[in-house]
Amino acid sequence: MSAVGAQPVKRLYLANDDHTDYMWTADEATYDSAFVHMLDYYLDQIDSTRDAPQDFQARFNCDGSYWIRAYQQYRSPAQFGRLISAVRSGHIGSPLNTLVSTYGAQPTEAVIRGMYYAGQLERAYDLRFTLAEAMENNTLPLGLSALWAGSGAKYSWKGIGGYGSQMSYESREKRRHPMYNFKGPDSSGVLMKWYDFTEQKKGVPFGGYAECRLVIKSKDKTGDLKKLIGHLATLCDTISDGSRYPYNVAGAFGYGHDDLDNFTSRPFLDAAKSESTPTRKVRLSNEVDFFEDFSKSYPHVPSESVSYGNEWDLYCASMNETTARVRRATEKLRSAEALASLVVLQKPAFTNDLKEAQNLAWQSLGMYWEHNWTADGQVKQPVRAAWQIKIQQQLSSYVDSLFNRSARMLGQQIKKGGKARFYIFNPLSWARDDIADFEYVGPENTVIYDLAADTPVLSQTIVKGGKKYLRIKAENVPSVGYKVYEIRPGKPKAAPLAATVAGSYISNSHYRLKLSRSGAITELYDILAGGRQLVRPTDQRYLNDLGSGDVNHGNALVVENAGPVSVTLRAVSSDPVLHSVRVTLFKDSPRIDIEDSIQVNFNDVKTWTFSFDLKNQVTRHEELGAILTVKKETRGGHYAAQNARLDWQTFNHFADMSENDYGVTLSNMDCSFFKLGKSSVDSLHETSSQLSALAGGRVDTKREDKGILGIAGQNGEKGFLYQFALGTHRGPFSPLAAMKFSLEHQNPLVTGKVSGSETVYHDTSFSFLQTDDPNVVLWSVKPGEEGIENGLVTRFWNLLPTPARPTITFGKPIRGAWQTSHIETNQQQLTPHSGCLKPAFRQNQIQTFRVTF
Repeated sequence: MSAVGAQPVKRLYLANDDHTDYMWTADEATYDSAFVHMLDYYLDQIDSTRDAPQDFQARFNCDGSYWIRAYQQYRSPAQFGRLISAVRSGHIGSPLNTLVSTYGAQPTEAVIRGMYYAGQLERAYDLRFTLAEAMENNTLPLGLSALWAGSGAKYSWKGIGGYGSQMSYESREKRRHPMYNFKGPDSSGVLMKWYDFTEQKKGVPFGGYAECRLVIKSKDKTGDLKKLIGHLATLCDTISDGSRYPYNVAGAFGYGHDDLDNFTSRPFLDAAKSESTPTRKVRLSNEVDFFEDFSKSYPHVPSESVSYGNEWDLYCASMNETTARVRRATEKLRSAEALASLVVLQKPAFTNDLKEAQNLAWQSLGMYWEHNWTADGQVKQPVRAAWQIKIQQQLSSYVDSLFNRSARMLGQQIKKGGKARFYIFNPLSWARDDIADFEYVGPENTVIYDLAADTPVLSQTIVKGGKKYLRIKAENVPSVGYKVYEIRPGKPKAAPLAATVAGSYISNSHYRLKLSRSGAITELYDILAGGRQLVRPTDQRYLNDLGSGDVNHGNALVVENAGPVSVTLRAVSSDPVLHSVRVTLFKDSPRIDIEDSIQVNFNDVKTWTFSFDLKNQVTRHEELGAILTVKKETRGGHYAAQNARLDWQTFNHFADMSENDYGVTLSNMDCSFFKLGKSSVDSLHETSSQLSALAGGRVDTKREDKGILGIAGQNGEKGFLYQFALGTHRGPFSPLAAMKFSLEHQNPLVTGKVSGSETVYHDTSFSFLQTDDPNVVLWSVKPGEEGIENGLVTRFWNLLPTPARPTITFGKPIRGAWQTSHIETNQQQLTPHSGCLKPAFRQNQIQTFRVTF
């Protein structure tokens, strides 16, 4: 063998794409037009090189599935068929994600729904999308890896940017592993390419989001690409044991940078041809081909299972109320779809006219967290803000329509009696006791009967938002099911108030707390824990403290809606800004509900701070698709010891602070992030027992000109809502208990009028879904995307750190079952067990299934 023949062949991949700065470089119409015309151009290039060797055929990569959607909207079916053929052949590449997105602020379900269009394409055209991306933003959440893998992704590449980052260049330059398995808590994940960020050294753009762009404004693009190929060849060094990159397969991805469009094909073709040698093979890449080659050649690479925190993710808090509405709609979807699932089994076509709105809602979830929340580009802030509101309204409108229609229709499928009846529906997968509010106009003296038990229940009349409701204490409402209640004339049996109020103190059987005039909770005693005090002021901040300089500044406290089910104590203060706080205690309930609001516009950074009296506690929180321990990996936590930003953590359903045998869970609906103690960009205050929920504001400035990033002044918003719940637990931290506590708080029992003329569902109670393992929690149940004729789709989360094999029972025997991806593409047919589903879960795994009846 010759010396040349003995040398290993280096395989170098060049991937051309155009990075999408949607609503930053240009507006919607301009970008949509650019997408369509670029795809036209590259389809022509693909056709013109069809007979060339495979390595030298034109290829182009979208960085979001929205490119394909725009082309489908603005081109003919025949033209769209041409694009799909190029996708199928691998000449046009696309990831699962809608657009380039920041993920740290997103609820788990929002991440999944944002990839639904790709799933629809997979099923309609027999395609598979195995790539997912999170570009330019310097950070990356841990749970995203498992959500991507569960949606069918196998690969990802990460290219970051220096613009606006609060992290030093040194902290972002050198990565531990340029190629690694990015694994989630369930051990699933994707093969990740995340090269050292060398953009600031010698003009080599590796690790950036336009790695093929050696010189930003070069006229000699072919020459630049030749230099780049030389750098790639140098990167490959399989001889030195100490090499940072001991592989013969390397790739440079991305060319378009921040340009609106990218019509660059010939230089890639010319450079690939001229730079290919017997020991160096250069290929125009669809990105997936690189990963397939790499994973086959190097099946064993290091693994990482850490979070890198949040950076550009934080800027959605500059329109916090709009972002909160998206979060509320995403959570409300759980109840809306569970109701719809019952209804469509009896009335299959009842949501057919909502299909267009549904698709727009999923697109909205893929777009809302588009990464250019810096809002300092060519699109002016008022225009960007109006677009964010439009995207939010598209989602909220669909969810509200589905919820209201489904709630009304379920009432029509339950037979009414001689007296007024209403149902109480529980969307969660366990029977629960909780309050329920039924809008009511009628006589004051009524007795509410639980028809299943034929017994009266505790009730009271309350007023919310100017409307009158019957509030009852409902017990043992079935899992994913309902109970029916009847309103009978009569005087309720006398019952003591759910809580007593004495001055600024409010107490029930579980807690005694003191509410200051500012709305801060300055004392909180856990009666069942021997009267343990839970408040220790830190830096003059108490519990639920907006930062009033004087906690006694405010109006006199007011008692609202006092009755045997609940009592509310309200505070109003103008310090530091006009805000109100409502604290509600319930009859024999371990939950304290807190409703905060700010009634004026603000431009600074505001937080609701919770300072607990805990010792040697550990903080945990739900990120997205994962529950993390807020410590660095070197101390047994989930946060990366390098390349991470550490000051703000993702605040999905809950955060929990626990000692060995005692703890506090804080449920959160409306804030996207929290800060632990005095954590900074580079340091994590792991030992602090103070948590500050980000109420809104612009948290970062640009290094270059000190401009503030995000939308100024909350876009003029003057009304902000924040909903929290506090609960204590005796014993160690339980992810199941924390999740159930927060899900119950954030998914209130649904009520609806019973109005049916015949029995479709049972007259008194019904449970549609049950699981015999409480640690496997239903995450969603919904009609399949292509209609109920294709079954119901259910998603479950095993919250145990060990495998599980639950038996899942439905309201009637299932005929067929499939394990699907999270975006509903069938993966494996399952065999029902006696009409039930009995799947196997890995530790911490989220799985999705399709069932037919």
